Amino acid sequence: MDEFAVIVAGGSGSRMKSKLPKQFIEIGSLPILMHTISQFQKASQNIKIILVLPESQIVTWELLCKKHNYFPVNLTIIKGGKTRFQSCKNGIEAIKSDEAIVAIHDGVRPFVSLKIIKDGFELAKEKGAAVCTISCKDSARYLASDASSNTSLDRNRLRLVQTPQVFKLNILKKAYSGFELATFTDDASVVEHAGFPIHLFEGDIRNIKITTPDDIYLAELFLK
Repeated sequence: MDEFAVIVAGGSGSRMKSKLPKQFIEIGSLPILMHTISQFQKASQNIKIILVLPESQIVTWELLCKKHNYFPVNLTIIKGGKTRFQSCKNGIEAIKSDEAIVAIHDGVRPFVSLKIIKDGFELAKEKGAAVCTISCKDSARYLASDASSNTSLDRNRLRLVQTPQVFKLNILKKAYSGFELATFTDDASVVEHAGFPIHLFEGDIRNIKITTPDDIYLAELFLK
């Protein structure tokens, strides 16, 4: 069965307070996005990469590839949409295989481990839908819709969701054939809405999503 990774990289850099889109910011002398792609290629040479970028950022990416002499094999660039849902859908539709396992991953999670990638593909092959999560260390409270009250939640029953989220291709195509809803915050919520059960596997606290200047500082520490 073919294996794909749809890497979605549509950040603007606003929370990073940077004119350069966050996925192109360098850590350890390479853009974040290159670190991310390299992890999937290290996990398996058979994984085909679908890189989804805003059309306005494709030229920037190509210039960065020339600058760093970075030309990964088995990589296809696809134009993203206005939302993450639309970008993921574009990436999924670019896959022409009859049967495949597809990992969808944030372009700004460069520290995804090889174990996480392999575990995700294995569980998705068995169960159909595998989502990477970690336990909640902090206490949590649930806020009422009008913020007038709040209640304590049992953190032992909460999981924090990461990527990759890995699915059989037929499940993804059916899930993304529907309309986009405001409640879709990740691929798991789209797949769940389509009626498919979600199976969880263990992530890693180091598998951070780089979105703020503090995350860049932490990322540099990880690299050292």
